[in-house]
Amino acid sequence: MSRFADSGPMNAEVLALEAYAAQAGAALACVYSTSAEYDAALIAERRAAGVYGPKRHRKQMLATGAGIAAGLAVIFLLIL
Repeated sequence: MSRFADSGPMNAEVLALEAYAAQAGAALACVYSTSAEYDAALIAERRAAGVYGPKRHRKQMLATGAGIAAGLAVIFLLIL
């Protein structure tokens, strides 16, 4: 027989404590089994929110084009 069998309130407290501990352990459990699943879900959520939308780098493309044009102009002037 258990040592808590004769003490009613004490037994109820122990059972309640065990139930709370089990609930706390379940609350800390992760729904993803691997970090890859978590990353995939995170990326899918961010895509749905529009974080990874199309990027337009017009200024960067303009600067690159201007740099290439300037480089070609310098090469052309050095050849002449």
